[in-house]
Amino acid sequence: MSEKVEEFSNRWGIVLASLGMAIGAGNLWRFPRIAGEYGGAFIILWMFFLLVWSIPLLMAELAIGKHFKKGTLGALGSLSGKKFNWMGVFVTICTVGIAFYYSVVTGWSLRYFIFNAHNLTDYLFGSGAMNTQIGADTAYMGSFWDDLSNSSWEAVACYMVTILLAIWVLSKGIKQGLEKVNRILIPTLFILLIIVSAFALNMEGGYLGLEYLFTIEMHHFSNPTIWIEAISDSAWSTGAGWGLMITIGSFSNQKEDVTLNTFLGAFGNNTAALLAAMAILPAVFAMAPTPEAATDYLHEGSQALTFTVIPQLFAQMPGGPFLSFIFFGAFLMAAFSSLLPMMQLLIRNLTDYKLSRPKAAFIAGVACFVVGFPSAFSIDVFTNQDWVWGVGLLVSGIFIAFLVLKYGATKFKRDFIDQNSDFTVNNLYFKAMMVTIFGLGIFLVYWWMSQGYSKNPWFDEQGNWNVFDVYSNASIVTQWGVALLIGLIFNGWFYRKFVKQ
Repeated sequence: MSEKVEEFSNRWGIVLASLGMAIGAGNLWRFPRIAGEYGGAFIILWMFFLLVWSIPLLMAELAIGKHFKKGTLGALGSLSGKKFNWMGVFVTICTVGIAFYYSVVTGWSLRYFIFNAHNLTDYLFGSGAMNTQIGADTAYMGSFWDDLSNSSWEAVACYMVTILLAIWVLSKGIKQGLEKVNRILIPTLFILLIIVSAFALNMEGGYLGLEYLFTIEMHHFSNPTIWIEAISDSAWSTGAGWGLMITIGSFSNQKEDVTLNTFLGAFGNNTAALLAAMAILPAVFAMAPTPEAATDYLHEGSQALTFTVIPQLFAQMPGGPFLSFIFFGAFLMAAFSSLLPMMQLLIRNLTDYKLSRPKAAFIAGVACFVVGFPSAFSIDVFTNQDWVWGVGLLVSGIFIAFLVLKYGATKFKRDFIDQNSDFTVNNLYFKAMMVTIFGLGIFLVYWWMSQGYSKNPWFDEQGNWNVFDVYSNASIVTQWGVALLIGLIFNGWFYRKFVKQ
């Protein structure tokens, strides 16, 4: 017999869950790097796509979950009908695929937190030699990152610990598990980010980083890459197209205001990202020999900005070990708070299949252990999975927009979103954005795959299908194809088990 579906205690339970879902490692890792590369021009486009892409999709997802009271498989299947049920299967597989490798990121964040706790302890009670070495040896943190991300059993152990902790939290249910943890994690995360930002801005020359962050250079707008970066970061950061908001919505009260809750969560997420950038960019400018050197470094768009440069910068500051400890504590909280709803998505679908919550949590944990292991052990596998399913989010967004348009955008808004909503958006805006998402998403997938990020995007030099290349289109299409085939071949089974039951 199925269990009675829990609900969040109140609006703040939903908003905090939305913030926990959205505020992840990307806010403290990816966003500062891209904002550092393009400055204020990126901020403008990033906010533009929040309104054009992310908020309309998040509203639709939250409303679908709230209306059907099911996980992604049941809710999207109920909306689509049997003919297009396979779209919901793809959305689910895509997000579960992300959860499997994102658990590795959470493990990395735990390892960095432990590393900085060790550094702080040595700084306070030992010789302080560890902090001196971090600040003086430019290769020290680079070597630490290389060791952690390549065939490291430490990384495997840390990601297993985070999965076990996530299962323990989620097995307790929504109110006693997810909601209770978010009430601690999210406010603490914002407090820590504010503290680090305040210290960074008060450093000599730190204000130059803030000026740089919000300086708009018009020539960037003619670069198509910044547009792609802005929309992909908005989609990734807010969770638009993931189906996570469907899961959150399935635990919401029918009287909840979909539009207001969506706007609170979306703008709260962007606030956290800006706070992270306001901590990192001022630190870069404060520690660089000249403002020009800081600008040159940021324009490189280094992926190592958070994992290697920030510890080194903080190590050179008075009291830096405190700030580094706080920053990576926030990083761990952000990563873990995002992992929880990803695993909850899988658990919710399993409980829809009539499994008990403890059994569903156990299965979700084992799946993460097994499927996530290659990403924990090999940075190439991790990068490939990030590439395949990260771009796959655009396809998920296209599918959700299509199902809304199939139902009728204006009718969908009236029947699903505006019910019990005091705060509403214009009908024309919502309909126009759904059409835009569908068309823009198709263009972006085509554009992304036409860029040739791999030397041999389709076939290798021997003429073989280049499926094992990290960045190849062949790898993307093959894995998407498997997900779509699963949805198409077992379409009827999924529909019977998750929609008609």
